[in-house]
Amino acid sequence: MKQKKYMNPYLGGVLLGLVLLAAFWISGRGLGASGASKSVVVTAIKTIAPTHVENTAFYKDYMESHPSPMKSWLVFQMLGVIVGGFLSGAIGGRLKFQVEKSPKIKNRTRIIFAIFGGILFGLGSQLGRGCTSGSALTGMAVLSVSGFISMAAIFGTAFILAYFVRKLWI
Repeated sequence: MKQKKYMNPYLGGVLLGLVLLAAFWISGRGLGASGASKSVVVTAIKTIAPTHVENTAFYKDYMESHPSPMKSWLVFQMLGVIVGGFLSGAIGGRLKFQVEKSPKIKNRTRIIFAIFGGILFGLGSQLGRGCTSGSALTGMAVLSVSGFISMAAIFGTAFILAYFVRKLWI
């Protein structure tokens, strides 16, 4: 079996820091992903059920403060992340349509847990007013105490929960 090529994690960390620095320099803002998800969801709901958006306080307020949600810089940032991830996988020879999991579980179980985890993380990012990129990385970059607390909470919780879901990978 051919060895997968991954970037050196130290180099990856330095590059992530440079991307964050570039985001501050170019846009005057840090990184964040949950805002892009919110823009996509609100736009989709407005397209599918416009009267629901008009009659729901959250959507109505969001549309008033963001008249063109899909033109948000966060949406373009996330498109860049998707394209960059695709290119990285293609260049590294890791671009395959497969489910990475333990041989002890079925694909369906792994996918269900991945979706459930994604939903929990999305809800948490809304409750915490930001995702790991916005709350933790950008917060730490500006030396915000809440950024350091967010990072500790995110990784601390992941470390604890990893024990219970480890059989999904090993």
